[in-house]
Amino acid sequence: MKLYLSSYKVGNQTEELKKWITENDNKICLIPNSRDIYPENERKALGIQNDVQELEELGFEVTVVSLKDYFDKKEQLREDLKQFHAFYVIGGNTFALRQAMYLSGFDEYLKEISKAPNYLYAGYSAGICVLYRDLYGIDIVDDPNLDPYNYGKIIWEGIGLIDYHPLPHYKSDHPESEMVEKELEYCQKNNIPYRTLHDGDVIIDEINIVMNKKGK
Repeated sequence: MKLYLSSYKVGNQTEELKKWITENDNKICLIPNSRDIYPENERKALGIQNDVQELEELGFEVTVVSLKDYFDKKEQLREDLKQFHAFYVIGGNTFALRQAMYLSGFDEYLKEISKAPNYLYAGYSAGICVLYRDLYGIDIVDDPNLDPYNYGKIIWEGIGLIDYHPLPHYKSDHPESEMVEKELEYCQKNNIPYRTLHDGDVIIDEINIVMNKKGK
C-alpha cells in the first residue's frame, strides 16, 4: 500500500496523486468520520465538500463513504469497498475516527490490504494520526472524551501501519500548532519516534518498506 500522509489538506506533493491516477484509476473513497463530532449543518457539509473538490480538481472521481452506515455491517463494508483502491481520510477528531474505523471494521480491512501494492491510503491530520500503533499523546490536541457514537470507551490502540507518531500542523498557521508543541514534548519525554509536518508537508511511503524496517 502506498501512503500519502499530509499535514493539512492535499499538501504539496499532488503530482504523486496525479501519477497514481495515471498508473491506476481515478476512483477514490473519502472517509469523513473524523468530523462526526460536529453537528450536521451547512458548515460541516461545506467543509467536507471542499475536501471533495480538492480531489476532483486533481482528477479523482470521489465517493464519500460514511463508516457510520456500516456499524455492525463489516461484510457489507468489505463488499462495497471492493470498487476502490484509493482512500482519502480527512482531518477532524482522531478518537472519533478511530471509533468509526473499529465499529465498521474498516481498521481490519486496512490491515488486510496494507501489503498489497495496488492500494493508496491518503489523508491528513487525524487521518494520518490514527495510523500509528497507539493514540497516546494525541489527547493533548484532540479531545478523547467526545463520543459521537455513544460507544462508551476510548480506543487508544492505533491501526499500526506506521512506526512513528506523526505530528501534523507543526509550527504552522493552524489553531492546533501550539498544542502540537506540547505533543512533541510528550514524544521526546517518552522516547516515542515521531515525525513533524508543517502544513503543506507530505510523507510518502510504502507499507512494505515500513514493515521491512520493523523486521530488521
